[in-house]
Amino acid sequence: MSKALANRLRDIMDSIIQVEQAYCVPNRSIIDNISLIRDILDISSSLAVDLGLISLDQEKSFGRVEHQYLWKTLEVFGLSPSLIAMMKGAGGNWATVGGRSRGGRRVRRQREKRKGKSVGLRIGTLNVGTMTGKGRELADMMERRKVDILCVQETRWKGSKARSIGAGFKLFYYGVDSKRNGVGVVLKEEFVRNVLEVKRVSDRVMSLKLEIEGVMLNVVSGYAPQVGCELEEKERFWSELEEVMESIPTGERVVIGADFNRHVGEGNTGDEEVMGKFGVKERNLEGQMVVDFAKRMDMAVVNTYFQKREEHRVTYKSGGRRTQVDYILCRRGNLKEISDCKVVVGESVARQHRMVVCRMTLMVCKTKRSKIEKKTKWWKLKKEECCEEFRQKLRQALGGQVVLPDDWETTAEVIRETGRKVLGVSSGRRKEDKETWWWNEEVQDSIQRKRLAKKKWDMDRTEENRQEYKELQRRVKREVSKAKQKAYEELYTRLDTREGQKDLYRLARQRDRDGKDVQQVRVIKDRDGRVLTSEESVQRRWKEYFEELMNEENEREKRVEGVNSVEQEVDKIRKDEVRKAL
Repeated sequence: MSKALANRLRDIMDSIIQVEQAYCVPNRSIIDNISLIRDILDISSSLAVDLGLISLDQEKSFGRVEHQYLWKTLEVFGLSPSLIAMMKGAGGNWATVGGRSRGGRRVRRQREKRKGKSVGLRIGTLNVGTMTGKGRELADMMERRKVDILCVQETRWKGSKARSIGAGFKLFYYGVDSKRNGVGVVLKEEFVRNVLEVKRVSDRVMSLKLEIEGVMLNVVSGYAPQVGCELEEKERFWSELEEVMESIPTGERVVIGADFNRHVGEGNTGDEEVMGKFGVKERNLEGQMVVDFAKRMDMAVVNTYFQKREEHRVTYKSGGRRTQVDYILCRRGNLKEISDCKVVVGESVARQHRMVVCRMTLMVCKTKRSKIEKKTKWWKLKKEECCEEFRQKLRQALGGQVVLPDDWETTAEVIRETGRKVLGVSSGRRKEDKETWWWNEEVQDSIQRKRLAKKKWDMDRTEENRQEYKELQRRVKREVSKAKQKAYEELYTRLDTREGQKDLYRLARQRDRDGKDVQQVRVIKDRDGRVLTSEESVQRRWKEYFEELMNEENEREKRVEGVNSVEQEVDKIRKDEVRKAL
């Protein structure tokens, strides 16, 4: 159909229309597609003919972001908002037609989601180069790309902590040197309470264990030594990674996101059980170590199983070098749960590396979601005007009585209802962005321009585009520094006030809470060390534990023999004795 349409339009716009298409056309850019849209709109206007326009290439490229790109394009070209709204309505939800060969699987997955039998996750890995000054930018990218879990390498942060980075994301990290190495895992807020265990093995290996609706998922972040490092350091890394894998029970899911600094290469002759055919270039000696590790641990190199154009397989670009060194691995038995894996292009968080993201679907048991509890804002009673209004409304509700009635349940309900009306109730949701309260529109705008400059440089690597990108990088650093300085100055000014002192304690409590790895104990282990996830099994195990604890004899307890008991009456304790004791 698209080829027939192209044949008809070729005579009108031969410089743009290319009939012979096979997946992608190297010499045609997105700018050509946009020009085509504009030309067709101009023809429609000049001939006074209403045309229904479908841009197939645009749809395939940008359909995953809910077709917003098409509407933005039409808006830039001067179409009125009412016309765009009419087109949206006419097209329904503009769903993709024909979606390659996995359409049946996609429909089945959507049905399972509606039945509550599966949980979809987007898990990725990225070498960030450094986390300094990039926390909120990284969170913004994860939110925009809908990434739930991200393994990060080369954080260059010293310490073993957890902290919020804004936009509802939390980073668990470990590092021993602020100039090199460091690994971490970033979680979306809804999964933070699912963390059961954090293992910080070294500044090159760490893992998180999560319980997601009864399914145990282990996420491992790794950063392998470069080719030029000492052999001892390389062997230590593989030994640590294998120890982590051996400590994970066989029945639990494992996803490894790592910068292995190695090339597994194209083709899989002899290694079909652990990798696909779609790597990049040739395998080197170090890359063979990745394949050997996958065979020993019964893992699969996920990147290589999905056929993508080379641009969506290359994870590292620097100068003229284009390689694949960042990988996602999972157990071979769980490979069927991975429906897609690709490299995300066009982001500017990392200078040389690109994020790799896979889509994983976990089959889970249907569980009840916890209800959001809304609370009355009783703290407002500290304000005199609120307190006085509350007194007046409460007297009116009690019929003007000064003394409370004898029925306490009725009185308590009247007090609660009055409090809800006068003081209001909270939304019940946790406030976000407490760690990035310094974020402002200027910083966000600068980061957006830097991202666009990075895209421009990737498409056309001229010296002019490179200098523009470098300048915007420096500008973003200055904007972030200025925004933080201004926010801290305002905070210090507020802390000098009486209300500010209360804010100080609240900030300290929040920092302490965010710094903890495990927020809530949700599951426990049985006698054999297996994790119990269901509510019934957890309760049964607690019952067994306390029965054993309370009913066993204490060997250290010794009874004093040969002591005569006192059978005469003992005087009651007097008030003066109590007063003296106090």
